[in-house]
Amino acid sequence: MKRNLSAADEDELVRRTAAGDRRAFDELYRRTSPWLLTRLRRRCADDDVVADVMQETYLAVWRAAGSFAGAATSGSAAGWLWTIAAHRLVDAFRRRARHNQVPAVQMSDAIAPAAEDEVMAGRVAHELEQALLELPSEAREVLRAMVLDGFSVRETSLLLGVPESTVKSRARRARIALREALS
Repeated sequence: MKRNLSAADEDELVRRTAAGDRRAFDELYRRTSPWLLTRLRRRCADDDVVADVMQETYLAVWRAAGSFAGAATSGSAAGWLWTIAAHRLVDAFRRRARHNQVPAVQMSDAIAPAAEDEVMAGRVAHELEQALLELPSEAREVLRAMVLDGFSVRETSLLLGVPESTVKSRARRARIALREALS
């Protein structure tokens, strides 16, 4: 007998969504969209970008719920959802950068950056992106989780399914490699 949706946890809702249950997807959205929206707004001041990221995230959840539901993972559905959203937000920032726009950030006193500052920021961002691409994928995953997604060492450990000590050592090696690549 199927459990009532109100009694189902988020992991169960994702599993039901993977089976095509629209009501489970609606319930998952109802439960998770407020905190997801809050987290995205902390990282991006542009409401249009945040709205696009929310839409892309839940579309990806609908399409890829089976990948979470079928995986033997110690991570939570909420962590999986945030990872999708964070990647979509990074993609949105990259699209803006390609169109020579400054990513939406809150600027104190509404001071617009000088053209030179924009050029330097773009140059530094490009160098940082190149340095990140040279890191081993495990190191990039750890940095993405801890820096971009704002996860703690423990949360990153759960998300990636590795011990906390491994997360710490990968983060340390990644920071050292980035520091050397950018110096």
